[in-house]
Amino acid sequence: MHRSAPRLSRILACAAVPVMLVAVGCSSDSGSDGKKNAGSSSSGTPSAKPSPTVEPAKFTDLPDPCGSVTKKTIGDLVPSAKKKNGTAGRSNDLAARSNCSWNGLDDQGVKGSQYRWLDVGFTRFDSDQSLGSGAKRATDDFAKQVTKAKATEGAEKLAAEPTAGIGEEATLVTYALSKTDEDFAYATVVARTGNVVVTLTYNGAGYAGAKTPSSADIVKGAQKAAKEAVAAVGDTVDAKKDDKDDKDAKKDGAGDDAKDDKNDSEKDGKKDAAKGSGKDDASSKPKSS
Repeated sequence: MHRSAPRLSRILACAAVPVMLVAVGCSSDSGSDGKKNAGSSSSGTPSAKPSPTVEPAKFTDLPDPCGSVTKKTIGDLVPSAKKKNGTAGRSNDLAARSNCSWNGLDDQGVKGSQYRWLDVGFTRFDSDQSLGSGAKRATDDFAKQVTKAKATEGAEKLAAEPTAGIGEEATLVTYALSKTDEDFAYATVVARTGNVVVTLTYNGAGYAGAKTPSSADIVKGAQKAAKEAVAAVGDTVDAKKDDKDDKDAKKDGAGDDAKDDKNDSEKDGKKDAAKGSGKDDASSKPKSS
């Protein structure tokens, strides 16, 4: 009995203090648990690294393919085009892919006839987190289109070389091709500007005894048209900027008109108030006898 009394006293003493103190002072394992809990809460899960952002696409739209080459150039390159305004190709998304072509046979009487064909196509790539920037995707497609042009079946005297002054990068592919019993001279210009790839092909042949056009003339025509097509891509940005400026100008003009109307109203109000006060002053003066 004497031995159990001190033990009983200790138990009663712990029960008498607040619960929080009991948890700390009377639990033999509380110190180790506190350290474990503190360690687990401070360690935490390492935060995930932020995903790298891709460069925004430079161009968000494509030009009208049939309007991308000037009518004057069309007249020079395809003098007897069946459709002066061109024939647009089918596309499910004209902001991503489009093309237009012109063709015609120029009858020169006893000298025979000259056939010409021109086609321009645009492909635009958006920036994508998983696929890369629009410019990078366009660069990859640019290389594919050059390879495709160089792999034309039946091509003879094929040559490919970079050509300057057309977009950010451009390659000229030339070759000769025999079809419909005539010899054709071909020139394809593949160019990239920002996130857009432009592929332009120009070819010609002589019929009924007429000479095949020289490769130099075909190349010159293709390069001229390609420059205009690339410039048309850039015009899409300028056009949107002009639209925005026009809208902003209209808003500013409307705001200025509203301010002018308000100022005019305030001025008219002040004039009316001044006239009214003048009449009141006159009527309040005593009449002379």
